Amino acid sequence: MNLEQGQTLYERLGGAETIRRLVEAFYPRVQRNPLLGPLFPENIDPVLEKQYMFLSQFFGGPSLYSDAHGHPMMRARHLPFPVTPERAEAWLACMGEALTEVGIEEPLRSFVLQRLSGPAMHFVNTPSSQE
Repeated sequence: MNLEQGQTLYERLGGAETIRRLVEAFYPRVQRNPLLGPLFPENIDPVLEKQYMFLSQFFGGPSLYSDAHGHPMMRARHLPFPVTPERAEAWLACMGEALTEVGIEEPLRSFVLQRLSGPAMHFVNTPSSQE
């Protein structure tokens, strides 16, 4: 998928309003997911805000996350949590559903998931769980 010249992914997605809606559609799915829910605090509001700031910046919008929290260093920030390949896949699945809910259509939906899959897999720090 090609972005129009000079257009960021943030702009293509619809900017702040769409990123906010995406985060609000995403986290209820995360909380309900049996692999992901236990990793998150009951009060999810601070996590939502950080995710909004991070995704805004990650997709080429304003540097909200860095301005508030410094360099993202997302792998280091995820090290305290057991991130397995299955959890990374579950996270991406929740994001895919959220993208659909907020009306992001193909090919943009797949492009966004592809952009997020690299970081999601980079956060893996625990081997697959043995059932």
